[in-house]
Amino acid sequence: MLNLIEEPIKKTMKKHENLAEMEKQIKIDRISNLPWDVLDTILVRLPLRDAARTSILSSKWRYKWTNLSQFILDDKCIHNFISDKASRWIEIRKIIDQVQSNHSGPIEKFKLAAYCCPNYSDLDQWIRFLIEKGIKELIIQEFSVIKHFKLPDSVFCGPKLSHLELYGCILRLPSSFKGFDCLKILQLSHVLIISDALEHLIRNCPVLEKLTLLNLQNLAYIRIYNPNLKYVKIDSAFEDICLEHSLLLASVDIRMLPKNRGTTLQHPEQGKVCTLIRVFGSLRGINRLSLSNQFLEFLANKDVPERLRTPFNSLLALELKEIRFASLKGIAASISILRSSPNLKDLLVTVDPCDEISKPVMDLVTAQLQSDFYFDQLKVVKIRGIIGTRIEWEFLRLILAHSPVLESMTIVKFRGERISESFLQEVERASNHVKFISLAL
Repeated sequence: MLNLIEEPIKKTMKKHENLAEMEKQIKIDRISNLPWDVLDTILVRLPLRDAARTSILSSKWRYKWTNLSQFILDDKCIHNFISDKASRWIEIRKIIDQVQSNHSGPIEKFKLAAYCCPNYSDLDQWIRFLIEKGIKELIIQEFSVIKHFKLPDSVFCGPKLSHLELYGCILRLPSSFKGFDCLKILQLSHVLIISDALEHLIRNCPVLEKLTLLNLQNLAYIRIYNPNLKYVKIDSAFEDICLEHSLLLASVDIRMLPKNRGTTLQHPEQGKVCTLIRVFGSLRGINRLSLSNQFLEFLANKDVPERLRTPFNSLLALELKEIRFASLKGIAASISILRSSPNLKDLLVTVDPCDEISKPVMDLVTAQLQSDFYFDQLKVVKIRGIIGTRIEWEFLRLILAHSPVLESMTIVKFRGERISESFLQEVERASNHVKFISLAL
């Protein structure tokens, strides 16, 4: 009797299981039958490791992931238990081999951002393959070690490149290089390149909008001649710089690193002493400016004017980085830029703490306190890293006394207790509506 009851139940369950499996298969088939451009749009939004897992769905899906238009090879592509850098590259190489064997369409974007030790012969071959596939975005980011591999000349024949980021390579322009007609974004990090080659590269990217140069080697000067450029970030060692031919620049961020000893200028024309006026005198459209103390000192090699003849009328946000209040040149250049920025709204100052008191700096700031000028549009001020020296305090007083519409001032103290808001409220100031935020690290 029991068997008579169990048998229909088993059949019913089996039927439901079959139906569920059929429904699952139908769903897979529906997705499989979507146009490839739709499937590609879906799969490139997944981490590559997850996209590769679709190969188990059916025989139709086995190699679909290898035909994607974008490949991002990062640490998510490698098993967590693999820690050896060479072994991690082997895992990357397996992916590359599968793609090279099965890919049949164009590749628009490739990004390598994995902690590994690449085999540069493999990487060279892969880059050549990408150029043949009409790559538009080629992004090679940080490895575990820098060995400076020679970038293949085929990169400079990529007519569709619109975004190029290179790391840890030797960049020599071939004599046949005519330029990148479509390149809008260029980032070079830990790249070995000579000054003339860098100038030639930048000059021959007619639609370039964003340029980032980080820790470049072999540079004596940086000459940026590109009338279309809007954003520049430089964090590198150099001896001279020229920006005057890039009149559309809206955002400039420069941090100057110490130059290795024993290097000399490679270009006689750049042997002139660089000044604040020469570098920034013709750049009228900048709305965001970020400068390090070492670069400010570099700009102040000659007498620094109280203000520039051509003011920064468009400048809305100014960041002064690693400021040393013992540096007369750095503080003089900082005050000159502040006084040349009539529409400045936001000021951020990060301080390199220093106990040394410089009488010339104190005299300069005290004299500015007595001057009849105002930061008429300044609303937000943030100062980080002060330790409470007298010269720092005089600088705070200068800002407060000359900012009639100031709304907030944030002060982050590096040592000891924070400055009390009640104490700050007693300081003479041009604005009665300042909100003080005082913190301590």
